[in-house]
Amino acid sequence: MVATPSPPSSTPSLPQAQNHDPHQPDLELLVTTPHTPTPTTSTTSKDRIVLAYSGGLDTSVAIGWLGDQTGAEVIAVAVDVGQGGEDLDTIRKRALACGAVEAVVVDARDEFAEEFCLPALRTNALYMDRYPLVSALSRPLIARHLVRAAGEQGATIVSHGCTGKGNDQVRFEVGIAALAPHLSVIAPVRDYAWTREKAIEYADEHDLPIDVTKKSPYSIDQNVWGRAVETGFLEDIWNAPIEDVYAYSDNPATPRDSDEVVISFDNGVPVAIDGQHVTMLQAIEQLNRRGGAQGVGRLDVIEDRLVGIKSREVYESPGALVLIEAHRELESVTVERELGRFKKGVEQRWSELVYDGQWFSPLKRSLDAFVDSSQQHVSGDIRLTLHAGKAVATGRRSATSLYDFNLATYDEGDSFDQSLAKGFVELWGLPSKIAARRDQRVGTTAGGPTTP
Repeated sequence: MVATPSPPSSTPSLPQAQNHDPHQPDLELLVTTPHTPTPTTSTTSKDRIVLAYSGGLDTSVAIGWLGDQTGAEVIAVAVDVGQGGEDLDTIRKRALACGAVEAVVVDARDEFAEEFCLPALRTNALYMDRYPLVSALSRPLIARHLVRAAGEQGATIVSHGCTGKGNDQVRFEVGIAALAPHLSVIAPVRDYAWTREKAIEYADEHDLPIDVTKKSPYSIDQNVWGRAVETGFLEDIWNAPIEDVYAYSDNPATPRDSDEVVISFDNGVPVAIDGQHVTMLQAIEQLNRRGGAQGVGRLDVIEDRLVGIKSREVYESPGALVLIEAHRELESVTVERELGRFKKGVEQRWSELVYDGQWFSPLKRSLDAFVDSSQQHVSGDIRLTLHAGKAVATGRRSATSLYDFNLATYDEGDSFDQSLAKGFVELWGLPSKIAARRDQRVGTTAGGPTTP
């Protein structure tokens, strides 16, 4: 039997979907799946919904609202990817106080660093050659934990708080579909046009234990790999960011002494900083602190979103960008030229796939295999100077280096046989020489047909 509870008349309800009878709320109208535009899933009072829970306003309101509208039990799942703020126990208690029958909290910081940030580092992943995929990397991890919780809790539906304007709705739903095609998805903010004002009204009416205001200057998403800030006055792309926007980095213009750091890699994996062993998470956290103190990692980007619009994003990723710079420098020493050239194309495509929510796709997995193979000689040390917002390589050493001093030096006694160069140049230029002769013969030039 489909549950069809009607909210009390004194309770402000969130906006209903078009063509939906407000007195007949059921999952047949609430649920969308990645595979069918007209979903038909229904629920009983014993069914369960797994909700991606942040502890904030929208997802706190969603707990009670989903329960009211469907009669289903709601399980809140909060995943710590290094976003800071409140501790997991506080978030768990809030979820329960907001009406969740269960609250699953997961400390996934090491998992995020090792299984998501590390592949991005080895790929030198920068979307549009700039953005280090701060939010895009965390979404497939969260999707994986949502699917896992759904299996453990006997849920058939997953819910998230994304809007219809951003990329995250795609990342969550495509990831969930790839891992568990049988699960359906509810997106109340998107599908029912929630506004912040309506959510605040609902929270006040239901005495939800969350502090809310109707004005917030920015929309912020952060994790250990970086921080993303948008909306507010930043939506006018002529406005320069002010210092209040930033939290992970100090002003790069502030006079200070530079910081020299040596990062050691083994097969493309950072294993030590200044000779001290580190895990991937420790490496990111330490370089967030040290790079951030030097103003490293600030980006102001006009970004091409997956949904077809351009958006303005301000990012802070000191640890990520310091590590990527060091890794690139080490690859310049240890990776053969043709492999390096080809890898640049792989890096771009890999970044696009991850940005577009295709973390679990066959192509992305195949590119992972290529990147893994490319890293077998990427071992050694890179010395960087962090100062005035920049990370500059000042030293490189590697037992697997392709740099041969005796071949590269111009000093007397070098081992490069320059007598071979003349024949090499002749053969290298032979195709162009033959083409030029052809053009002269038929009356064309390299720039096009000759004028009679």
